[in-house]
Amino acid sequence: MSTSPATTPGSPSPASAPAPSRRRAVLARLTRLRNLPAWAFLGAGVLLGAGGGAVYGLVSPVTYTATAYVLAVPGKGGDPASALGFAQAYGRVATQLGVLGDAQVEARVPVATLRSTVTAETSPDAPMIAVGARSGDPEQAADSANAVARALVTAAGHNATDTRVSLVSFSRALAPSAPASPGVPLTSGVGACAGGLLGGLALLARPRRPLAGPAPLPAGALPAPAERKSAEPSRTSETAS
Repeated sequence: MSTSPATTPGSPSPASAPAPSRRRAVLARLTRLRNLPAWAFLGAGVLLGAGGGAVYGLVSPVTYTATAYVLAVPGKGGDPASALGFAQAYGRVATQLGVLGDAQVEARVPVATLRSTVTAETSPDAPMIAVGARSGDPEQAADSANAVARALVTAAGHNATDTRVSLVSFSRALAPSAPASPGVPLTSGVGACAGGLLGGLALLARPRRPLAGPAPLPAGALPAPAERKSAEPSRTSETAS
């Protein structure tokens, strides 16, 4: 028959024994963290940020962007102000299903792909529409931008008699030679800057060294002159009382 070991009244129980050791370990870690130099926080943040940015640049897919330009031209009886207004309107229509449905055959991609990769931008000063498309293949990016631009010109031509404004192709999209997505050097630099900022914040938030108070006077030592002067009024008041 086994018996459990007896515990004396002053000895800690087995359940509470690890608690002081854990506290001591935490205090030791905080002490080491407090004693680290400032450059350690900044250097670690820069290195970690640069490494994370480089990994992001390596694993992120390469994206190419191509842009085609369409110009709004006033017809017979129209005016430039109306051409500018209709350019704004057709810029909003360029990414709608009616235009993308006509462009999907020439672009050789589904409508859902065109809707997620094609954008249209207009200028408040010029009656021009910029149709951009992005893709992992530069040739596909150019084909998608040109297909949507031609479909938009065709859709505007159906209403040219009523609107007195037509769209013409101003510049076709070409296959880009360089990707639009950021490369590894750029992502590493951005990550290093972000890591340095976080390292600086960690440096500000680290535990501070405790301020050293005045050392206690040894037994029989005379107080400082300032302390003696402050003690004289109290003795004088006691004598007067």
